[in-house]
Amino acid sequence: QVQLVESGGGLVQAGGSLRVSCATSGRTISSLAMAWFRQAPGNEREFVAVISGSDGTTYYADSVKGRFTISRDNAKNTVYLQMNVLKPEDTAVYYCAADPRGSSYVWQIRTAAYWGQGTQVTVSS
Repeated sequence: QVQLVESGGGLVQAGGSLRVSCATSGRTISSLAMAWFRQAPGNEREFVAVISGSDGTTYYADSVKGRFTISRDNAKNTVYLQMNVLKPEDTAVYYCAADPRGSSYVWQIRTAAYWGQGTQVTVSS
């Protein structure tokens, strides 16, 4: 059973930066596509980014491209989302997700098999 635990959320001013982490257990992340999604109040869940377990290929939502970077540390079995130039519209609960079917699947289908409980990110204007 894959377990995902997010950390690092918080309150930041617009234009600032924040990094959220996802510690994974039960399976090595090199065998999984690891992703971040987010959900703001009243909105549907939104895909943010995904990274391949095999070759590190990444995909990003257009709304975060150039500002957010997803990365992984296989030795720590942890995935990160570095968020720069944050905007108030980035405010949401950020969820870590994992799927054995690959990054292309997660990017195209916009879902995943395993989910964390989420971490709140709030960007003030």
